[in-house]
Amino acid sequence: MEIADSNIRDILAGNIKENRRKCGFSQEKLAEKAGISTPFVAMIEVSRKFPTPDVLDRIAGALNIKTYQLFAVPASPEEAMERLHESIVKDIEQVVAKAVDRAVPAAIQKALSEKPQG
Repeated sequence: MEIADSNIRDILAGNIKENRRKCGFSQEKLAEKAGISTPFVAMIEVSRKFPTPDVLDRIAGALNIKTYQLFAVPASPEEAMERLHESIVKDIEQVVAKAVDRAVPAAIQKALSEKPQG
């Protein structure tokens, strides 16, 4: 996202989404922690809605960041790449964790069913 092409809603949307993912939260979990609806979180993340200052404070609190950080713009291309890298790594970790959570019980069940009787 080019800074010159960005507006405040787009910056806010990107930062909420990025910080939500860093926390490992779904939109539903962020909504619950911030005391707002899941559809409202989704609308904010696609720049369709803009929250009140009170809601901004609650979202920041749920994400364990300062409210002003919701409007931070990367200082350099290197910082933007680092943020992207962190986001990708977090996404990969979540996918792997879910896959392991599904595979391990199935493997245990299979091993138990193949265990010789007696």
